[in-house]
Formats: sequence, C-alpha cells, structure tokens
Amino acid sequence: MPPKFKRHLNDDDVTGSVKSERRNLLEDDSDEEEDFFLRGPSGPRFGPRNDKIKHVQNQVDEVIDVMQENITKVIERGERLDELQDKSESLSDNATAFSNRSKQLRRQMWWRGCKIKAIMALVAAILLLVIISKYLSD
Repeated sequence: MPPKFKRHLNDDDVTGSVKSERRNLLEDDSDEEEDFFLRGPSGPRFGPRNDKIKHVQNQVDEVIDVMQENITKVIERGERLDELQDKSESLSDNATAFSNRSKQLRRQMWWRGCKIKAIMALVAAILLLVIISKYLSD
C-alpha cells in the first residue's frame, strides 16, 4: 500500500524541511567535492585560478561599461536625430509657406503694375485728346 501524502502543507512544514535539508547538506561530515558544489570555490587552493577569474571578470566589467556608454551615446544620437528631423520638417514647411506667399505677392505686384500702366495710358490718351481738341479748335 502506497504511503499517504499530505495534500496541503503548512508554511512551517515547508520552511522547516528546507532548513533541515540545508543543515543536512552543509554538515561537517560532507567531503570536499560536495562542499565545492554547495559553497563554491574557496581557500588558497584556487588562488592563481581565482586571479585569472578576477582578471577576466574585470575585463568583462570594462566591456560592460563601454557597451553601456555606447548605448547611451546611441540613444542620445537618436534623440538628436529626432530633433534634427523635426527642425528640418519645420524648415521645409516654412519654405513651402514662403514660396506660396512670394508667388501671391508677385501676382499682386504684377496687377498693381498693370493698373499703373493702364492709368498712365488713360492719362496719356486724355492729354492727347485734349491737345488734339485744342489744336483743332484753334
């Protein structure tokens, strides 16, 4: 007959079992290999290798720092590019508005010139008629 298991465990049951397992695993009667895997490398036995690991870790940290700086620079560059794009779009819109306004102003000035020429031609015609009428009446 299979053993009966509890369906619902209390927090004390779980916490107590974890603590007791850890205590059993870390007791003094364990050998070096088990200690290595449970506690990690320690002691002078791993001294030169530990220096190499520290050296490699320092190099990795330097690379991480450089990459973080590069990422920051890329983000700042992206922000500057966005600002530049906004400014160029604004400048393009202003250039289009300026072009449209200059065409409108050119047309206005052309009509004004035409009106002045028409008025001058009319005045010249009236003067010519006045001079001709005086010449013919004398």
